[in-house]
Amino acid sequence: MSSPPPVSTATAEATAVRDGRSSSERYRGLIWLVSASFFMQALDSTIVNTAVPAIANALGETPLNMRSALTSYVLTLAILIPASPWLCDRFGTRRVFAVAISVFAIGSLLCGISQTLPELVMARVLQGCGGAALMPVGRYVLVRTIDKREFVQVMSTVATFGLLGSVLGPLLGGALVEYTNWRLIFLLNVPVGIVGLWLNLREMPEYRLTRPNRFDLLGFVLFAASSALLLGASECAADQNIRWAWMGSLVVMAIVFGGTYVWHSRRIDHPVADLVLLRVRSVWVALSGNLLTRLGVSGMFLLIVLFLQVGCGWSPLMAGLMMVPQALGSITAKWFVNRTLVRLGYRRLLFGNTLIVAVLLALFALLGPHTPMLLTALLVYVYGGFMGMQYTVMNTLIYTDLDVKYASMASSMASTTQYLSMSFGIALATILMQTLLHGQGSGAYVVAFRWTVIVLALITAVASRVFARLEKAPIAVPSSP
Repeated sequence: MSSPPPVSTATAEATAVRDGRSSSERYRGLIWLVSASFFMQALDSTIVNTAVPAIANALGETPLNMRSALTSYVLTLAILIPASPWLCDRFGTRRVFAVAISVFAIGSLLCGISQTLPELVMARVLQGCGGAALMPVGRYVLVRTIDKREFVQVMSTVATFGLLGSVLGPLLGGALVEYTNWRLIFLLNVPVGIVGLWLNLREMPEYRLTRPNRFDLLGFVLFAASSALLLGASECAADQNIRWAWMGSLVVMAIVFGGTYVWHSRRIDHPVADLVLLRVRSVWVALSGNLLTRLGVSGMFLLIVLFLQVGCGWSPLMAGLMMVPQALGSITAKWFVNRTLVRLGYRRLLFGNTLIVAVLLALFALLGPHTPMLLTALLVYVYGGFMGMQYTVMNTLIYTDLDVKYASMASSMASTTQYLSMSFGIALATILMQTLLHGQGSGAYVVAFRWTVIVLALITAVASRVFARLEKAPIAVPSSP
């Protein structure tokens, strides 16, 4: 059966004019579908953190050993996101989105019935395979369908649902763990997925190319292998009986695969990640600064939850409630980011804001079991506000000096870097915590947490030096490969 013809933006606008409705009104069901997918992925990214101690206890693991269940999901997102544009061009947006929802729901079901940590990790990888396409495909379809005059407003609505998922995730995770069972955290995605499939069949337009570019399968495999091997090496580093030869072998193989990809990407027309864009100063500063910053901050969500539950004896619900101020702070920052950026510019804002984030990270070392709850909430709120500022500005920096024809590739590279650095950031934070943990009591967790956040603060401070490079040398837009 042939696919329905794609509905272009121009067609959508013309149809809207004929029936007197705006494109946002005509495609309200599509907006709800994409918003729900953003909400589901944001919820799933934050809801698990609060439940880590309970899941670890149920599976007979220590809380810090649960890092693989978190990093495997995020790393899968990083690896598979670059394939999303080609999959849409080859198989069509409706089919790809339906498969993504189905795989995500099946992965969630398997997570909910997992009996061991390896089973949970494999289920999280499957969940990530579906989640990797949800946001890129949803954003792509909205760009193609919604009138440009309404696009910003629509994306703001969609982003709000994502933020709502981030706010509700920790609280819902804590409530489910405390009053029901941690397995419901994953099983709730199954009925949501069924509703999503129904909406996808009714509302999702079909976009595909008759002759899509050839997919860079070799480059994709090389990149995936290098990333997975590096994460595997970090897992070896966390082992109490480190096998140095095995860990060294993984690092060497990762470097070989990564170097081979660099060589390969220069020899083809459509690489999975176009490294030519790194000739633009703002691009490589955005990617490297993003990588370093997230390496320092990505594990903080998990560390704070472990600190509050294991170190301070808080309930899962109270620990989840304490994460809400971070999301609220991030929402508050969005009211000021545009005016602040216009006034200070990218270089000064990112340099100064990154240092402030590093100082706030170090201030977490002052917290303890007897710290007033209001003071802890205030620090979490302020930290969330400056992190919201950081994320927003970092995510837009990469596009400032690029021609629009490079926007799709830049977006893919930025998303990949974001999730890749998140996976390594979580791994680094838990490895530091485990290395600095001496003993099993709550006091030992508090001491390990304090030293860990100090180290992470120093790493984050280094990122400010990367953003300081924005002032040097004129920016040159790269020519086509």
